[in-house]
Amino acid sequence: MNSRAGYDIIIVGGGLAGLSLSILMARKQYKVLVLEKDSYPRHKVCGEYISNESRSFLLDLGLSIDSLGLPQIDTLQVTDTYGNEVMATLPLGGFGISRYTLDAQLANQALMAGVELITKTRVDDIVFEEDLFTVSAKNNNYKARLVAGTWGKKSNMDVKWNRAFVRDKNKSLTNFIGVKYHIRYNWSADRVGLHNFKNGYCGISQIEDGKCCLCYLTTAQNLQDNGNDIKQLERDVLMQNSWLKNIFTNAEFMFDAPVTISQISFDKKEQVLNHVLMLGDTGGVISPLSGNGMSMAFHASKIGAGLMSQFLEGKITRPHMEKTYAQQWRQQFSRRISTGRFVQSKFGKMQTTSFFLKTMKLLPFLCRIVINSAIGEQF
Repeated sequence: MNSRAGYDIIIVGGGLAGLSLSILMARKQYKVLVLEKDSYPRHKVCGEYISNESRSFLLDLGLSIDSLGLPQIDTLQVTDTYGNEVMATLPLGGFGISRYTLDAQLANQALMAGVELITKTRVDDIVFEEDLFTVSAKNNNYKARLVAGTWGKKSNMDVKWNRAFVRDKNKSLTNFIGVKYHIRYNWSADRVGLHNFKNGYCGISQIEDGKCCLCYLTTAQNLQDNGNDIKQLERDVLMQNSWLKNIFTNAEFMFDAPVTISQISFDKKEQVLNHVLMLGDTGGVISPLSGNGMSMAFHASKIGAGLMSQFLEGKITRPHMEKTYAQQWRQQFSRRISTGRFVQSKFGKMQTTSFFLKTMKLLPFLCRIVINSAIGEQF
């Protein structure tokens, strides 16, 4: 480690990508600091379905996912507001687990691996000078040879750096909102459902302890058109879909209020900025329709850890590391993100969604192509 640096790597954000990266790097005997603005356990807006492409990776990290009795999911159901329905098999399948449980397990594994984890601390600035980073947070300055940006879909750092997706607020892929509940509802454990409504869609699948995750995405304009009232939006828009009406009418809601996030952007993002490697949603957000955002976060941490280790060992230069990371990120995820954007462009529009689903039902091979395009290989 550079004598001027207190750490080999500082990771800004303790979500899935950040915590898994910290474990991988700490196990290689690097000095790792994670700065996280929240604490654990915590709820986050997320579909809470993980593709089996990342199962072995999570087991290698030390997570006890096999002992939790998690629902095994292998079927996808998609509906529109007119009653059209498409059922499809998910080739690899996956499982449901809440972020409340998952993030806490990862944080525990990070601490066991020797990671220094500081919570309830928001990063205010990241500066790179003379081949060394200075990260400012809560009137403290931390120095490291590497910094990874894993702060998720949005952060004050995105605004501070004036990233492209922050500047452009008028495109069709910007300014979405997400809403999540945990509910008790009689839903098939082997199925994930995607139910369309005007200008949005809502997912439901089982997680641990027989609970279900109910999470929907819509435009900020849709909420505004309904008086900025979530309950009115659900009553007057979501419940036009009979499946959603049944869920919202008969489910037992376990939160006093939903978990929400605003200003979500699915626009393109940089994978490296100011010499910071971006992982997970910080580097690019996949449409929730694709259902593999969590697996992409884990995979990006594996790619990043390999290249960062080579840099710290002096085997590659910083420019080589940055260029190779961006190339490998695009190679692994660009097609999946593009597929998600394409499918999302068809969903939430009443007539277009119905035509899309009818086409998928009449031509099952097209449905398989779309699903396979959103799934990665096991890693």
